[in-house]
Amino acid sequence: MKACLLALGLACASVPAHAEIAQKFGPLEIHYNAISTDALLPEVARAYKIERSKTRGLVTLSVLKKNAVGGLTPMPAKVSIYATNLNSQLSRIDMREVREGTAIYYLGEFRMALPDTLKFTASVEVAGEPKREISFEQKFYK
Repeated sequence: MKACLLALGLACASVPAHAEIAQKFGPLEIHYNAISTDALLPEVARAYKIERSKTRGLVTLSVLKKNAVGGLTPMPAKVSIYATNLNSQLSRIDMREVREGTAIYYLGEFRMALPDTLKFTASVEVAGEPKREISFEQKFYK
């Protein structure tokens, strides 16, 4: 139920300006997104204990691995994410793992001053796979 709430909340909040993005690395797919928490539905924010605010953001990340039959399986990972603002200020985002049924994803909240463009750099380690790094930028408006 919570996974559905989060997926619904993020889908409603993120289209089209904040669409989920994915990068492929061999058998791995890393899906990620960053939004302002005020875009979350109140019930989604409550369910995940996320503070809704125009000055707070949420980064989400999940790792999927292609299995033997070609389907995608959620994978646990060691995830670390840093954000850099336009003033080159670097901040580490604490990520927490969420498991619901077979789903595994990572959530991290951060503060921001609006308007701003943040560059996110994520390091993702999955057992048996090389360490991967992704970078992406997200603009946040007043």
